[in-house]
Amino acid sequence: MATPSYRYLTTDALTNKVMAWDLPLSGVEFGPALSATGGLVGTVEPRLAQLVRSQLAPGNTKIFVERDGRLLWGGLVWRADPEGQQLNIEASGWGSYPYRRYDIHGQLNARGPYTYADPCRVIRDVWAYCQEQPDGQLGVQVDGTTSKVTVGTPEDPYRVDWWDTPSLGDVIADMVAVEGGPEWTEDVAWQSGTPQGHIRIGWPRLGRRRTDIHFESGVNVVKAVPVEYDADNLAQVVIALGAGEGRNRRRAVDAVRDGRLRLEHLLDVPQEKANDRLAARARTERISRQVIGEVTEITVRDHPAARLGSWQIGDDVRARVHDQWTDFDAWSRIVSWQIRPASGDTPEQAVIQLQRADRFTYGGGTA
Repeated sequence: MATPSYRYLTTDALTNKVMAWDLPLSGVEFGPALSATGGLVGTVEPRLAQLVRSQLAPGNTKIFVERDGRLLWGGLVWRADPEGQQLNIEASGWGSYPYRRYDIHGQLNARGPYTYADPCRVIRDVWAYCQEQPDGQLGVQVDGTTSKVTVGTPEDPYRVDWWDTPSLGDVIADMVAVEGGPEWTEDVAWQSGTPQGHIRIGWPRLGRRRTDIHFESGVNVVKAVPVEYDADNLAQVVIALGAGEGRNRRRAVDAVRDGRLRLEHLLDVPQEKANDRLAARARTERISRQVIGEVTEITVRDHPAARLGSWQIGDDVRARVHDQWTDFDAWSRIVSWQIRPASGDTPEQAVIQLQRADRFTYGGGTA
């Protein structure tokens, strides 16, 4: 099979003018994440460093990764630092930009305060406010996904007050943290001959259960971290404490019996005023903490069992890892990944971060 062809493009962040059609990067690693910012790292040889500096400006340059004509990743260059005999490039996905912006008007310029608002709408409002300010038009498009979850009540609306100085990224993080709330990830695609950044929002989840691909030792998994059996965070009983003080503090206990020694965890959420939401948070936490035995990272090669790029953030994929200690076989959710293009004698590979699929609850339900 022919080695895939990679190309690294850079454009001006505001004008989208192409600065480099094929930036000479090596040692590249890139990829997205679940409800978090993805990243890219790479290096430039010293003989090309001066040329490259005219093709990227940290804080004002978009960078895109193309594999065999298909765009796989995009983001913003934040650093270009010389180190010894090379120039190190660091970029982060679109989600990094709101963390460098603030609400200088308050309430996202009169879009809030929010009462019984869909968190998906608030995320879109953040991006709209972010990009409507002078020199803030990054050109990132945001999904029109809706959910059945709400944030804010008449007694306690969700507010974005300028004097509290939250970054816009913090507001997005608040929406993801809502019980049963949405998930997001970064994406990119060609649009009318121009690479276009995109924020995908999923509710009740991103990704799906995949029966068409799998990861397995001796097939496409070339390396895996040992299976973790860590009881430090294990619990079958979660005691959630919400708003209030003393005897008046709201409390919810979610417990199951599973034939193991009883272990308890205290979940402190002093801002939670609703008993039903507090109970739901206790249940979600208990489900997550009841899982033991997990492979958190694997390295895979391109293989018919799972072609590189065939999976999406949030997908559940069957992972079978066999080592001298154990045989692990479980549905595992992809929470981030990084592709490493072929370099010298090292073939193209992908490093994938996983979590047990049964740790997750979606929209108030289970995985």
